[in-house]
Amino acid sequence: MLQGKHIVLGVTGSIAAYKIAKLASMLKKQKADVTVIMTRNATNFINPITFEALTGNKCLVDTFDRNFQHSVEHVSLAKQTDVLMIAPASANVIAKAAHGIADDMLTTTLLACQCPKVIAPAMNTRMYLNPIVQDNMKILERYGMEVITPATGYLACGDTGEGKMPEPELLLDYIIKALSPKDMKGVKVLVTAGPTREKIDPVRYISNHSTGKMGYAIARMAMMRGAEVTLVTGKTSLTPPVGVHTVEIVSAKDMAQAVKACAAEQDIIIKAAAVADYRPMHTAEEKMKKKDADMSIALERTEDILGFLGSHKRKGQFLCGFSMETENMIENSRKKLEKKNLDLIVANNLKEQGAGFGTDTNIVTLLSAEDTIQLPMMEKEEVADRLLTFIMEHK
Repeated sequence: MLQGKHIVLGVTGSIAAYKIAKLASMLKKQKADVTVIMTRNATNFINPITFEALTGNKCLVDTFDRNFQHSVEHVSLAKQTDVLMIAPASANVIAKAAHGIADDMLTTTLLACQCPKVIAPAMNTRMYLNPIVQDNMKILERYGMEVITPATGYLACGDTGEGKMPEPELLLDYIIKALSPKDMKGVKVLVTAGPTREKIDPVRYISNHSTGKMGYAIARMAMMRGAEVTLVTGKTSLTPPVGVHTVEIVSAKDMAQAVKACAAEQDIIIKAAAVADYRPMHTAEEKMKKKDADMSIALERTEDILGFLGSHKRKGQFLCGFSMETENMIENSRKKLEKKNLDLIVANNLKEQGAGFGTDTNIVTLLSAEDTIQLPMMEKEEVADRLLTFIMEHK
């Protein structure tokens, strides 16, 4: 997604500067061209050579460096930059940026750049909460910069509180978000993800192998494109995407209630969750003891959430379902498309290598009343992006 993009990372004087080495490496793996600009204070925490080795580009510190190409460096760099991120951003550099002070390579380049700018504050809790710093961050936001809310946790000074720089994985998300098209700005999207658990007794439950990866990828990519996303998710090991309203559920009944509570206001609903079709008719209050004889559990149908949504779909609302099959994929999926009044169904075959539960890739076919589009194997986030593009072109 970042291939051919030029990313500038501004690193200031904070102990969190060491984390940016990992971010630079992650950006290079995404095929981005990365330039790092450091303040003088930042060089006390990490050596510029580290960034030069990771990026393959000279790490810039001195505005008047004569051992580099002959150009007005901060201007020429600003012209080719697609995103500039300052991380960690100290209170000092935030203050300079807010008031247009340009007294080093980083702040000079910041003023010259017309690309999206992302600021990741990192400092002591008392400094972060100081009204002056808070006002300066609001000024940056008024000028169109995105200021990331820092994490809360144990800080290098020994305090615990706000001011911790987010991990590199989250910073990468903000860079991708800054570069993503905002064609879904203002669009309300509901995504369901993960498995449901149907309780047998206090110890056991019925579930499935869903990891939630596909649904989380859809929620993340919709957020990146500017949508207002609600993610209703079963129990997974995944971290919900930043900027997404997440509702955690356990059972199919819980999911039905959560979906119904917000479905009417949604412009797009994408049901990627693996919802149990059956649940135990009776749930034991105490742990069921093992016996020598066989045991059977009476099951009853759970509510058909997708069927409910199809029968209550309002005008202008786009409804997308998922279908996982092991045989007759196209035929079975088309029947589901028509029966449940869907606008689109995403079908895949569990038996195909690279598709199904737990993988980072998927192989899907998009089926609508008019189209049958077979996508090749690709990363789930790319599948999500292609899916959202199809929906936006047909809604």
